Amino acid sequence: MSIRDWPEGERPREKLLALGAEALSDAELLAIFLRVGVTGRSAVDLARDLLSAFGGLRPLLEADRTRFCAERGLGEAKFVQLQATLELSRRHLASRLAREGALTSPALVRDYLASRLRHLGHEEFAALFLDSQHRVIRFESLFRGTLDSASVYPREVARRALELGAGAIIFAHNHPSGVAEPSDADQRITERLKEALGLFEIRVLDHFVVGDGEVVSFAERGLL
Repeated sequence: MSIRDWPEGERPREKLLALGAEALSDAELLAIFLRVGVTGRSAVDLARDLLSAFGGLRPLLEADRTRFCAERGLGEAKFVQLQATLELSRRHLASRLAREGALTSPALVRDYLASRLRHLGHEEFAALFLDSQHRVIRFESLFRGTLDSASVYPREVARRALELGAGAIIFAHNHPSGVAEPSDADQRITERLKEALGLFEIRVLDHFVVGDGEVVSFAERGLL
């Protein structure tokens, strides 16, 4: 049976309009993105098949081009559409963060940093540069690869902060293992950065470790 033949209250689009996007399942939301199914399978059926094949929504959304396009019902056009949608989501979070401020919206800071770092298969160290009023100036990735005290350079971070006129910084990095627990190396890096930036009266407000579904704050842990 085609989705057009379903009762109106069960069709994903009509359900979204009536109840809001949050009322839909992952498969229903994905079906709206897919728009059409394949021979013998409705868009919702195809969406369920894809979620099963990828092991869930997040692995599907974060799949690389080759893996994504290899599945029946997908392809380069859908991959391009998905990447554009994900980037729009990240930019929406960034615009909200710039408007609302970093310290007044801690949950938004978490969501934004997770959107930038959680999907990466390598370790990446980044910074959210803020002005003296804690308004966002810029987000930048600073270092990439296996992070330890020898691979993060406080002098380079301080130089960039001064170039941007930053008065405060929030650091973040991801753990590709998925475990967000701060390591001893993470704590040493943070202390070195805090000391170096303190010479220029630039405050380190927090350091977030982004894992798989969890984001840990140094400030909340009392590690700053």
